[in-house]
Amino acid sequence: MDFGQSAELLARIQFAFTVSFHFIFPAFSIGTASYLAVLNALWLWKRDPAYLKLFEYWKTIFAVTFGMGVVSGIVMSYQFGTNWSVFSERAGAVIGPLMGYEVLTAFFLEAGFLGIALFGRKRVGDTLHMVAVTVVAIGTLISATWILSVNSWMHTPQGFAIDANGNFVPEDWWAIVFNPSFPYRLVHTVLAAFLTTAFAVGAVGAWHLLKDRSNRQARIMFSMAMWMAAVVTPLQILAGDQHGLNTLEHQPAKIAAMEGHYESHPEGAPLILFGVPNETEQRMDYAVEIPKLGSLILKHDPNAPMDGLDAFPEDARPPVTIPFFAFRIMVGIGFLMLGVGLWSLWARWRKSLYTSTWLHRAALVMGPSGFVAVLAGWFTTEVGRQPFTVYGLMRTSESLSPVDAPAVGASLVAFVVVYFLVFGAGVFYLFRLFRRPPVLDEDHELDKGPHRSAGINPGPAQEDSIREGAQNAD
Repeated sequence: MDFGQSAELLARIQFAFTVSFHFIFPAFSIGTASYLAVLNALWLWKRDPAYLKLFEYWKTIFAVTFGMGVVSGIVMSYQFGTNWSVFSERAGAVIGPLMGYEVLTAFFLEAGFLGIALFGRKRVGDTLHMVAVTVVAIGTLISATWILSVNSWMHTPQGFAIDANGNFVPEDWWAIVFNPSFPYRLVHTVLAAFLTTAFAVGAVGAWHLLKDRSNRQARIMFSMAMWMAAVVTPLQILAGDQHGLNTLEHQPAKIAAMEGHYESHPEGAPLILFGVPNETEQRMDYAVEIPKLGSLILKHDPNAPMDGLDAFPEDARPPVTIPFFAFRIMVGIGFLMLGVGLWSLWARWRKSLYTSTWLHRAALVMGPSGFVAVLAGWFTTEVGRQPFTVYGLMRTSESLSPVDAPAVGASLVAFVVVYFLVFGAGVFYLFRLFRRPPVLDEDHELDKGPHRSAGINPGPAQEDSIREGAQNAD
């Protein structure tokens, strides 16, 4: 079952398929873990039962997402041995320890404290429970740090030597870990994870506000999500710009593909807003462009020369179509996020944040936008690295295992069927969780309120007062 394609292309499709499924879960769980830490801290600080309810509401969603992320990650890692064994052999001395550090310092940390964070509040007490929730959040960030260090090294390799057998041998671990693109990629990806979670939380809050505007828990989650959108989106746009400048310095061919510049521009490059890449003729058809703006953005000089793909050898040029369109999807979603964030600030100023139906509808539509943006960004950077696995040093064609196309095609079909069945069921269950309204029950209204925390059992009149305060507070 080779679909008329080469083993290399099928193996690349298989890895892209599995990593795409995997990436959306950590992108969500990184932000959700930090969100849970904030909610738990607010509950301990204010003893407001609404925050406790939101913590328990989102911890279930986090647990499901975390589990699917672990399973999809394990499956994905096996492909390094099955489909990309030559790459694993030649680069294993560099990437193997980094991925091992991720397991030792992050995954074990998350797994060790996850049970306490999810189920241990009444068993270990508030303080240790808060520590566990915080450690899980930190663990997700450490995990992202190591994985992105590995990925960044493949884009901007540093700190190594190549031995007589053509294998990459580490010489300077500081240079390997903190390679030139790593800080930019880490900031850009973590902010993307926070925005992914913010817009997912905002969509859930908007959904329940459209059903019941008096739901205080929905108000809180929507308000927190919109603050994140308003504050973090401008930071993400700035981080993305800096990441682009770093990419221009170290991977100029990728920038040429992203911008759709088949030809070099010695007197200033335009910004191509839209066009249809013509890979056969090496030109951009139906281009809609703004003269000089590309050079102004990338080099801060409208007349600065910009290399196109014609400045690079034909066998070192990345494909254009996927990076060109994926980059524009990512940037377009980023500006839509900024628009929603600014809209929410205006609505907050007008005292209509919880009553603006159109804002709620917009937030609901934007719910999946973070997932689409992170996938578009991933496709941009990974396809733009082609035809190399280790940029400029090891080609993708040289990294492939000695496998036949029918074998890879059969396993690809199996992955597609199993993933859509298993993870489709998981996503369906997540949507069922999203649809449940976060409504306070008797335990949330009274458990560990300000009187209980002091060891005093409130009487009926006091219980009524606590309930009334929880319901009327905004």
